[in-house]
Amino acid sequence: MQFGIFTVGDVTPDPTTGRTPTEHERIKAMTTIAKHAEDVGLDVFATGEHHNPPFVPSSPTTMLGYLAAQTEKIILSTSTTLITTNDPVKIAEDYAMLQHLADGRVDLMMGRGNTAPVYPWFGQDIRQGIPLALEHYRLLRRLWDEDVVDWQGQFRTPLQGFTSTPRPLDGIPPFVWHGSIRSPEIAEIAAFHGDGFFANNIFWPKEHYIALINLYRERYEHYRHGRADQAIVGLGGQVFMRRNAKDAVDEFRPYFDNAPVYGHGPSLEDFTEQTPLTVGTPEQVIEKTLAFADFFGDYQRQLFLVDHAGLPLKTVLEQLDLLGGEVVPVLRKEFAARRPAGVPDNPPTHASMKADREPVDAARQ
Repeated sequence: MQFGIFTVGDVTPDPTTGRTPTEHERIKAMTTIAKHAEDVGLDVFATGEHHNPPFVPSSPTTMLGYLAAQTEKIILSTSTTLITTNDPVKIAEDYAMLQHLADGRVDLMMGRGNTAPVYPWFGQDIRQGIPLALEHYRLLRRLWDEDVVDWQGQFRTPLQGFTSTPRPLDGIPPFVWHGSIRSPEIAEIAAFHGDGFFANNIFWPKEHYIALINLYRERYEHYRHGRADQAIVGLGGQVFMRRNAKDAVDEFRPYFDNAPVYGHGPSLEDFTEQTPLTVGTPEQVIEKTLAFADFFGDYQRQLFLVDHAGLPLKTVLEQLDLLGGEVVPVLRKEFAARRPAGVPDNPPTHASMKADREPVDAARQ
């Protein structure tokens, strides 16, 4: 089981002090958080992609490339790479380059994002969101899988005899997740390619997401990638922890109430009851996270959001200490104990995909 964190990169005033960090401070804090995530034993750091205030991560590969030089083990990922408004040629090149810099410690999550104005900013039409996602991803796969590509589609100029450079490390493209909260077409394309499906279930009740996950699992088996329970699933979550549950609630409430991603909506109590948000003790986080598998089935990656809503860097690092020191070790043990035989414990990594390919290469020689 992989455990990690993801960031949306918001620049938000601290509601308890009124101070807003500068963009520079926020960007440097995100890199400190990523490095500390590795130090406490987490497996994944993922960044979103946004092109509008109050968010700063407009260039995920720049940040992840920097972190590749600052870390040794942690997987560097995205919690959204905008497949609709980014040119698939640039995605192919950027993430292959990142693969080489990070010695393979890279995967990425394709998504359409949740900011409608981004489409015209990059010359696209939001009404074509699903067709854009499907066409762009099919082209991206060809750019990674084929050395020379001839291609013509609806949304970009044709390619003739085109080779994307650099080529994927060891001829193995990064593993891809597809993130969706409402689109069965995205679950379908993930299943067709044998990719991962990530349900970032942080906003709505779990019943909203189970239909998409079940569809993905059923279609994964239909395309003969494995049994339905062997499909590669990831989930999101949000946590805030203190030793005493009341202290956690009292400290986190002003941040929740003013958060740019869900503030000024349901109460903290309603949100924690209806979504994966857990505000309380490490033991409460363990209990609620283990319950995810009871509802969604066994899965391979759990990412937590811990650095949003103006939380001070010191507080975020304290959350990581609790995650890495007390929560994740218990979750690893409990998830491993309940996982049925034959169900993957981790999503594919560059190392595992290379190892799987080597017997095939040897047989061809």
